[in-house]
Amino acid sequence: MGATILTTEDLMEFKLELLEDIKELLQNQSGQQGKKWLKSNEVRELLGISPGTLQNLRINGTLPYTKIGGVLYYEYHEIMELLERNKVQNRI
Repeated sequence: MGATILTTEDLMEFKLELLEDIKELLQNQSGQQGKKWLKSNEVRELLGISPGTLQNLRINGTLPYTKIGGVLYYEYHEIMELLERNKVQNRI
């Protein structure tokens, strides 16, 4: 079995291919973006909040929702817009 010599160009090419693969995986893994409607448990997990906090966001009108039967649904893009609107910019 012979030795294989790797050049700097080979390593750079491998690096670029690896970065592209990682980007593709990350885009595919952010499955929430492909989903328009989220249930309460998905929203709580996404935001890292308790059921009571989610209820308060509904009651005070901060987070719009749709109720069908006993199930509450939230639009993913509305959650993202809410986060953007409430973003705090640090001014140094």
